[in-house]
Amino acid sequence: MPQQPGAQPQPAGPYGPPPQQRPGPYHPPAQAPGPYGAPAPGPYNAPAQPGPYGQQPGYGYPPQGYGYPAPPHQQPTQPQYAAPPPGGPGGGGFFRGTTRKVLGAALAVVLLAGAGIWFLTSGDKGGKPEAGPTHTSAPPTVSPSPTRSKVKPDYNPTLGPDAEARKINAAVKPGEAKVQWLQEVGVDLPGRGADVFGPWFVGDTVAKAMYHTVSGYSAGDGSLKWSVRLPTRMCAAPSRPTADGKIVLGILHDTSSSAACDTLQMIDLRTGKAGWRKAVVRKGVWDELSDLAMSINGSTVTVGRTSRTDAFRVGDGKPLFGKQPGACQPYAFASGPEGIAATSCLVKDDYKEYRLERRDPATGKLRWSYKVKKDWQVEHVYSTSPLIVASLKQPDKWGILVLNADGTYRTQLSGGGDDLVHPRCVELASLATNLDDCVGVTADATTFYMPTSNVWEKGESQDIPRNTVVAFDLTTGKPRWTAKSALGHPLTPLRTEGGKVLLYAAASKSEGGGIASLPSTGGTPSMVLRHPASGAKVERGFIEPRIDYVNGRSYLALTSIGGGISDGDEVVTRCLVAYGT
Repeated sequence: MPQQPGAQPQPAGPYGPPPQQRPGPYHPPAQAPGPYGAPAPGPYNAPAQPGPYGQQPGYGYPPQGYGYPAPPHQQPTQPQYAAPPPGGPGGGGFFRGTTRKVLGAALAVVLLAGAGIWFLTSGDKGGKPEAGPTHTSAPPTVSPSPTRSKVKPDYNPTLGPDAEARKINAAVKPGEAKVQWLQEVGVDLPGRGADVFGPWFVGDTVAKAMYHTVSGYSAGDGSLKWSVRLPTRMCAAPSRPTADGKIVLGILHDTSSSAACDTLQMIDLRTGKAGWRKAVVRKGVWDELSDLAMSINGSTVTVGRTSRTDAFRVGDGKPLFGKQPGACQPYAFASGPEGIAATSCLVKDDYKEYRLERRDPATGKLRWSYKVKKDWQVEHVYSTSPLIVASLKQPDKWGILVLNADGTYRTQLSGGGDDLVHPRCVELASLATNLDDCVGVTADATTFYMPTSNVWEKGESQDIPRNTVVAFDLTTGKPRWTAKSALGHPLTPLRTEGGKVLLYAAASKSEGGGIASLPSTGGTPSMVLRHPASGAKVERGFIEPRIDYVNGRSYLALTSIGGGISDGDEVVTRCLVAYGT
């Protein structure tokens, strides 16, 4: 009889390549290509390898790879959701795809039916962590300090309905939304471009950060409300701000080419006021080179690396906790009200075991700990409530685990077909990678939603993609229902609200995309906000965007901007579009 796939936890009394191989505890398999490259050959046709529990249905990958598989006679190299328009800067420039890595870019999960895949065990023998002060250095000697302007930012993006937006809106049909504002980058970026952080939504302000500047815009018309020029370039950020609108950004220590991403800068997104700034000491080669993972948990910001996590109070920068006693150290937290952490424990000189833990975000105190199966590690947290976690076994095996709120095993996902698409989890060129920064899955209290890859159906002049949303029961781990997208409009789950799941429907060549909804019981998707057909080309230029639907408006935003083929190409790259009625 197979081992039980989870045991009770031990109580504490819980959408660019790096400069070198990244030493962080979680990163894509080494063979995974970038989002525009062809899938790397993998062990898809290799005979199954028996594991310690006998032949088990594994997590493997189907041969079609990441994104939408092409028909046999086509081999597209673009990422999923929409093909880039021919020519033009809308897709972010030639090097846009090289400024980040997309987790599992050539990989789609296979979750086969059957019990006993995870066989997770629990227990924490590493000692009881205690709160302790973090070690910080004096703020970096950079000049000038952050400055704020109410008049204009340090660049001049196109705001509001520009000529293209007016052209789109002039042809809007009944029932379609308008382009409320369309923003260009507006700045000549150096080298390979820059990562874009945000957008973050605070009241009627939409804020985002890129290069040296954090800016807030009116949600209604895109007019600039405030702008902050930082002394050095941004390199990391949490996926969300605090409830009262504060964010803490990671910025470079100084302006040199070898500057470390080790300095924190607080910004109040409601007012644009720059607050405290301090550096975090990174000691040793692994710490200095490892990924940064940032999170906001209540009023705490955490900065995780391979060897430790430092935590600070967002309001004033007060150190809350740092390295924990014993062999187990959190290397990343997921943003949210709970302190859900991924932890590694050095049990031998050359071997680590991994755990998912809940820790008090104000003290670091351990609440519960769940140890994953040997040779598996916690990779990403898709949801903190309910708690849904992706786990990785190098080089290319994946699983999705569901835990109860007290850290006990609930279920694992299984079934659903062999073409489920693993979420896009963004890793930035700046060596920033958050535990929770994934696009394409969502959950409510009882159900987890994820899409399949494309199937291609014959159209009048070309093959047209569509996909399916699969709803998994969080109690059994099995699919409850499936729902097909409209032809030409593949669906991406966004979030749940009011008993429904909200999704982004991609634009086709002749029709706009938009926001769709499905009842939690299944059915046929219905449009909530339909983007204009006249703007389909512009919409399709937003490749692998962040997608938000807030207060009746939808937003598409690029997460990185390339340097372009020719100098200055990125200046006119469209980086954010807002739709509304």
